Amino acid sequence: MNYFVSLWAIMDYTLNIHGLLMDLEEPQVMGILNVTPDSFYAGSRKQTEGEIAERCHQIVSEGGTIIDVGGCSTRPGAEVASETEEMERLRFALTVVRRELPSAVVSVDTFRPDVARMAVEEFGSDIINDVSEGNPEMFRMVARLGVPYILMSVQPTMRETLLTFAQKIQQLRDFGAKDIILDPGFGFGKTLEQNYQIMNELEQLQVMELPVLVGVSRKSMIYKKFGCTANESLNGTTALNTIALMKGASILRVHDVREAVECVSIVQQIKL
Repeated sequence: MNYFVSLWAIMDYTLNIHGLLMDLEEPQVMGILNVTPDSFYAGSRKQTEGEIAERCHQIVSEGGTIIDVGGCSTRPGAEVASETEEMERLRFALTVVRRELPSAVVSVDTFRPDVARMAVEEFGSDIINDVSEGNPEMFRMVARLGVPYILMSVQPTMRETLLTFAQKIQQLRDFGAKDIILDPGFGFGKTLEQNYQIMNELEQLQVMELPVLVGVSRKSMIYKKFGCTANESLNGTTALNTIALMKGASILRVHDVREAVECVSIVQQIKL
């Protein structure tokens, strides 16, 4: 356990959320709110006004501190929504979220710079969560918007992930981006074995001295391993979330908020 204590000691990260600091010394839980008809986990799909309102209240009531809203499915084989359709879905959802919880910290899951601009400028969205591994156009946009940015990797090994992150982080810094969060991209561009190897080496990301987000919730690396479905993958998700926290994760992106909050509480108790 001494190793983990020494690792925790250097995790003094904060995020600037429109002028207010979010302290990541205690890991935060990001709850998923998908406004798509075809996300891989049916339980996360919320499309009516009532469903969206209920879900955002559920995330906060169960201890989530960030609501991650997505309007374009990124599951393998999914039909990619047009930019216009993604914007329409997000405008509808963000209107509800802001009405119901005006002070909530809202992340928007998009790989399109103009969608990011709309979400921040029209709805005051707080974080941009990009699953495309980033590009100069998006880097320029988030730097201009001045919001925290989640940079994801689709690389299959930790070595390649670290090399790519180093390059992309420098590009973001050159554009003037301030708050950068690293997501190793579980489930993106990796085999089942590669996903688990990256989890095994997750603490290596601390060399970047940036907060790390882990999103393994109900993903195929769990249900394919056990020959089950996403609906049956909560136990595996909880196990992996606990390991991720022990290896330095600052944010968990999840479908099941209460269970993730309990993981954080238990790991924090061990830390003490």
